[in-house]
Amino acid sequence: MEKEIYIVGTGSYVPKNVINNEFFKQFIETSDEWIYTRTGIRERRWADRDEAASDLAAQAFNKMNKELKIDPLDIELIVMATITPDTQCPSGANWLEAKIGAKNAVSFDVTAACSGFIFALDVAKQYLLNGTFKNALVVASEIMSRVIDLYDRDSCILWGDAAGCVFLTTDEKYQGYPVLKSTHIFTDGENGQNLLMPGGGSKTTPISHESVDKKLHYLKLIQANDSLRVAVRRFSESIKVALKNNNLSPEDINVVIPHQANIRIIQNVAKLSKIPMEKFYLTIEKYANSSSSTVPTALDEAVRDGTIKKGDNVILTAFGGGLTWGSAYIKW
Repeated sequence: MEKEIYIVGTGSYVPKNVINNEFFKQFIETSDEWIYTRTGIRERRWADRDEAASDLAAQAFNKMNKELKIDPLDIELIVMATITPDTQCPSGANWLEAKIGAKNAVSFDVTAACSGFIFALDVAKQYLLNGTFKNALVVASEIMSRVIDLYDRDSCILWGDAAGCVFLTTDEKYQGYPVLKSTHIFTDGENGQNLLMPGGGSKTTPISHESVDKKLHYLKLIQANDSLRVAVRRFSESIKVALKNNNLSPEDINVVIPHQANIRIIQNVAKLSKIPMEKFYLTIEKYANSSSSTVPTALDEAVRDGTIKKGDNVILTAFGGGLTWGSAYIKW
């Protein structure tokens, strides 16, 4: 009998600074109505200057651990999804390991843009199923406010900061807890240039006045309309794969936790997947797009406000730069 992977806790954290749509009028020609009707976003949270990605992740863990009471020394694996780590070296997960006192854990980052949390779940799942580790902390943490060009009208309005996490274990004493049944991940490297942060890597080193002046270190959304169409298709495909692999129909699904990229994308995904829009859990209006963090942040909120109930069939789905996309099915 294959091991079961239990989700024994969830956590999330959003910074205290609320940035509403009016904020952007000092940089670009826009309005609250223009932003909201095109994206579904009213506001987002941005981190303080002295907060790093690992700080947000630690807050999410601490929120979860108030209830779980996990001894950090018992954590065996930390997988952190992020494209905005504290530093390029060490990894964000290394910093997090130190901050929460999990000095016995193996820790590393996964970089898969907005799909990062699904990819991190998949990575942790493999280690747990093959017996290398018995438990894992899976985290996504992003400070997108550090990589946006406030004069880029198409993309500056989209991004927020947040962190979310889950704790996974194969320990059979947790029978009866939610079970991570499957994960499904996909990539398309040929079209990765559609969401691009060109600076900071080996292609543009060393970092120079010229690279900064050219704004190469900001995240750029290229061919936005094409990206939206591709996202809708890939989102829908990932949901269908999760359904097929678990012998489920759209009618069987109770809650979908989608990546919170754009309300129009989510509405079209609902139509294509034949799952009613009211089953899609939304946080985009208040938190915007926090890249890999949107899914675990929304998952934690849906658990805490009672939207997700014991016995529910829950689908997580995401699409991001790379291109990357994926889904997970949880029997709650």
